[in-house]
Amino acid sequence: MFVTKKHISRRTMLLGTGASVALPFLESMLPAMTPSRMAEAGKPVTNVACVEIVHGAAGSSKYGSEKNMWSPAADGREFDLKQGSLAPLEPWVDDLTIVSNTDMRNAEAFNSHEVGGDHFRCSSVFLTQAHPKQTEGSDFYSGISFDQLYANKFGQDTPLPSMQLCIESVDQAGGCQYGYSCVYLDSISWASPTRPLPMIRDPRMVFDQMFGTGGTDQDRTVRRQKDRSLLDSVAHSAARIKARLGPTDRARLDEYLENVREIERRIQKIEESNASGQLGQLPSAPAGVPESFDEHAKLMFDLQVLAFAGQITHVTSFKLSRDATGRTYPESGIATGFHSASHHGDNEQRVTQLAQINKYHVSLLPYFMNKLKNTPNGDRTLLDQTLIVYGSPMGDPNVHNHKRVPLLLLGHAGGALKGRMHLKARDGTPAANVYLTLLHRLGVDIEFFGDSTGELAI
Repeated sequence: MFVTKKHISRRTMLLGTGASVALPFLESMLPAMTPSRMAEAGKPVTNVACVEIVHGAAGSSKYGSEKNMWSPAADGREFDLKQGSLAPLEPWVDDLTIVSNTDMRNAEAFNSHEVGGDHFRCSSVFLTQAHPKQTEGSDFYSGISFDQLYANKFGQDTPLPSMQLCIESVDQAGGCQYGYSCVYLDSISWASPTRPLPMIRDPRMVFDQMFGTGGTDQDRTVRRQKDRSLLDSVAHSAARIKARLGPTDRARLDEYLENVREIERRIQKIEESNASGQLGQLPSAPAGVPESFDEHAKLMFDLQVLAFAGQITHVTSFKLSRDATGRTYPESGIATGFHSASHHGDNEQRVTQLAQINKYHVSLLPYFMNKLKNTPNGDRTLLDQTLIVYGSPMGDPNVHNHKRVPLLLLGHAGGALKGRMHLKARDGTPAANVYLTLLHRLGVDIEFFGDSTGELAI
């Protein structure tokens, strides 16, 4: 039996001068074929979002571990998050997998010359699980990162194979400290052992990368100077597409385009504020970067949701902070700078303050998850089809170790993760085992990853 039905190609774009907008998943994109084949064709690709936060966790210290400031006391499916830094995720336990007690040994010093350089090498280990070569020159060397291994297989049919985002400023050139190139400090995504991928800090640059690929920088600048929306450029194209859609698809497309416009408006307001001449806290930041860390992080999460919804990319990496940053987070209720707070000296009060900062950073994740959950993707939601890896390559920052690192998995990865699980690994288990397991679950055939010793029963 054959089903006759007109359909729209999944690669259809709304085109205009200096703009191209990918469409979200629509029912009209299901091809005309048998019902079983239609269901298979409509199965979305899993999205992977990797989020790094530096300086480890209070719960990785002796006192923090005793008080369960990071991982809960009970493992398995019955655990309580109400008291620790993961409390903001309590309503999301069905979408949460906690993997505790794993180590990132490749971030440790391998010889005496590397001692003290933990801040300047460990970010490059977070997703590669490879020990970086100590050098301040251009002969840097690490490993292929988890996100790029996935992008190599599942990111080649999208406009952007992957996106790399960050909050703090980046150097990306020359040496930093302890004999390490700044690329180790600034990049968490590595396309090859010798090719770190630059992170983008400016939301305007991310927006233009996503939607401005149909024109030149000059085209986009002229459009902004005329105070015109990106959507004005594609209005005619959108009207033609809508004429071919049913009521449900029209409503879904309108909602998607309104989300694009809302993010564009927010970026425009930030640029207007930064152009007012008032000296802010981030005077050297690009024009599209907001003063507020909270606003900046949420805007970057919103851009990732749009990128996944429009299948602009299936892979993102997001560096929430930079090692040794002194930035403060007023929303956390702690006035101490992040780096200073991380060196708590095992003082119980100061460990508790660091836990509060950890809790604030974790509290950003429900915002991201809620956006994904409220975005339909075929007969599921984006949260069902997304894997979020959140963690740090450092354990107890007070002593710069990389043991018992914080690591969370959120979302259901297209059914690869069930959620509501705390897996406490055996002492000495490499965190690379988690990445190896995830790669296998996601369909990437690889024998080992970093210093992995085998899979984990996640």
